[in-house]
Amino acid sequence: MNEELENKTSAQEPQAESMKDYEDQFDIADPWHIVQNYMDNKTNLTLKVDGVVNGGVIVKVEGLRGFVPASRLSLSYIEDLETYLLKDITVRVIEVDPQEHRLILSAREILKEEEAKKRAERIAQIQVGSVMEGTVESLQSYGAFVRFDDGLSGLVHVLQICEKRIKTPADVLNIGDRVKVKVIGIKDGKLSLSMKALSEEKENAEEDLPVELPKSEEIGTSLGDLFKNIQL
Repeated sequence: MNEELENKTSAQEPQAESMKDYEDQFDIADPWHIVQNYMDNKTNLTLKVDGVVNGGVIVKVEGLRGFVPASRLSLSYIEDLETYLLKDITVRVIEVDPQEHRLILSAREILKEEEAKKRAERIAQIQVGSVMEGTVESLQSYGAFVRFDDGLSGLVHVLQICEKRIKTPADVLNIGDRVKVKVIGIKDGKLSLSMKALSEEKENAEEDLPVELPKSEEIGTSLGDLFKNIQL
């Protein structure tokens, strides 16, 4: 009877957790383990900037001190880092080193993805054959890049700049020039542009203009007017 009672009591009692169970639980709760998961899963974190230091800003992640370099705060140069103090920023963990107590975060990847998404949406609204006006922003040996007012840009290949053969785009274009271009192709989110196509269309339009011949009586009148004051 006592043996049965002891067995029943043993079955009801929870089994003692092993040391490994404790270690696993501790590991999961470890903030370094958590931020490692954030990095592995590319988790977006919205954090408040707690401080500004030389070359970047400080944030807190799971109680850990994280550093966001200035070069990874924005897609453009930041004039004054103090403007970020106490503001919320969305970042991802990009480097975790518990031994060195090193935790690096970045907003740049998120901003690039957002920019690419907006660009794709704008390009989707453009059709091949559209005529657009923009500014020459750079000249390369292979062509000229033209930026439009909405921020999109495209390439005018050197062979698509003008009808005559040129060695480089700089022969006929300058950075800052305002030009009209025709969209001749869209591939992988990139715009192929042409200035030559517009020139050819203009010439063809001028050639197709109807030519009005003068009436025979107008010719006669003109000749009469020509000789009426001549005395023979």
